[in-house]
Formats: sequence, structure tokens, C-alpha cells
Amino acid sequence: AAGAGQAIVWRNVVLMALLHLGAVYALSLVPRAQLLTLLWAYFCFLMTALGVTAGAHRLWSHRSYKAKLPLRIFLAAANSMAFQNDIYEWSRDHRVHHKYSETDADPHNARRGFFFSHIGWLFVRKHRDVIEKGRKLDFTDLLDDPVVRFQRKYYKSSVVLMCFVIPTFVPWYLWGESLWNAYFLASILRYTISLNVTWLVNSAAHMYGNRPYDKYINPRQNTLVTLGAIGEGFHNYHHTFPFDYSASELGLKFNPTTWFIDFMFWLGLVTDRRQAPKEMIQARKERTGDGSA
Repeated sequence: AAGAGQAIVWRNVVLMALLHLGAVYALSLVPRAQLLTLLWAYFCFLMTALGVTAGAHRLWSHRSYKAKLPLRIFLAAANSMAFQNDIYEWSRDHRVHHKYSETDADPHNARRGFFFSHIGWLFVRKHRDVIEKGRKLDFTDLLDDPVVRFQRKYYKSSVVLMCFVIPTFVPWYLWGESLWNAYFLASILRYTISLNVTWLVNSAAHMYGNRPYDKYINPRQNTLVTLGAIGEGFHNYHHTFPFDYSASELGLKFNPTTWFIDFMFWLGLVTDRRQAPKEMIQARKERTGDGSA
């Protein structure tokens, strides 16, 4: 009933079906591929992930830290490799998701079930509430960034280059992998896995896990999502303290995206990392947490 009137986008249904069929076929090529090709595919996966986690998510959506121009250019290129809409659209939808989480104005409302929040939301036109309430939010800061504007203007070309051409060309040119193997493993399989890992943050991390910071919201701490999404599975924390650049409590917890941002800080490319004070975190745990941590 919640989705009544949302027309199916058949183009997306067909393209995603073909993409996933291609990924399944790509698995059969793994034994025949060179080890360097598999390592390259994993490297591309990590770069893809950083373009989303450190880039579109923590930098541009939440402004949880500031990045200098060379790092912003790198993250924009990595974001094009991710091929999940341009930085402006991704960040716009994510801000709407946080503002109206678990309502019809949430683009991937988890209350509509795992399938919808994982991939189904891409198969239908946006709910009218997503569009109407999204128009009330201010996104001018995104277009004030020339890197965001440039990527948005040349997005299609940058996706072809970063998501498909470079991942395929490097193994073929540098160590003689077949174009067929390189394309299906470093482009198709890597892209499909990266999509599903990102979608798990919207689905699994909103449905399965504990809620040590706020038991009154849906987002959960999900270890498996954290492992796959290089640190984005501490989701109860993130929705409780969305401004925190680490998207988790600091310490010994597994968060490669935070390690990357910290390394960039050490190089002088990151400034103004925002964090939730320990006292604030502890007070929130005691006030609204489920007692699990």
C-alpha cells in the first residue's frame, strides 16, 4: 500500500538483471584468471568503496571533515568508478534518507522490507514524498564545490572511463590478461559486488543487529556489513551521530574508511574532522541505548 502509484522502471529491472547474470557468469572465470587480475579487481573494489564511503557519504553528504582539492578530485574519480549516481544526486538522496528515515520520504525505506530497501527502490519511481520533502532541503553547498559540478557535468563519460575502461584496460595492457576476463572480473563482478555491499547498508544494517546508542530508531550495528562496506556497518551509531567523520566510536574497531581519512589527515589533505565527544556518546548510550554496549 505504501508504494501504491509508484510506476515500475523496467529499464532498471532489465539492466540490473543482466548485470547480476553477468556477475554470476564472471564467477566461472575466476579459476582461469591471473592472480594479478584478481588482486587488481579487489583494488578497484576498495577504490570504488572509498568513492562512496569517504567521498559521497562522509565528505559530501555529511560534511564530517574537509578535504583539499587533490583528495576531492581522487574521491570524485573513485565515485565515478562506483557508478551509483553522481555525487550531487547521491548526497541529496542520502540527506533526505537521514532527515526522513523509515518514512515514505526515505528513498529506501526499510519498513517496506529487505528487498525494497536493498534494490527494489531502484525498480520504481520515487515516492512523491521523497520528491516533495526533498525539495525543502538545501543542497547549495554541494554545487558550490567545483569538483562536484565538474563530475556532474561529465558524469557519463567519467563512468565509462573509471567504471569500465580503466579496470578492463590495465590487466590487459600491463600483464596480458584477456580482455574478456578483465572486463567481467574487474568491471562487471567488481561493480556488482560493490553495489550490493552498499545496498546492504540500506537493508541489513537497518534490520539486523543491536542498537547500543538509540533503541528507538531502526538502524543497527551490523558486523558483516561493516566488513563488506569497509566501516559503514556501525549504523546505529551513524544515525545517532551523523556528523562524526568516523561513523563509529574510535578505538580498535574495524573501520578502513576512517583509517584512510586519518592517513589523509597525516598527509595534510584532510582538516576539521568532526567527532562526537566521549561524554556525549556515553550519555546517549545510558539515555536511549538498548544496553548491549
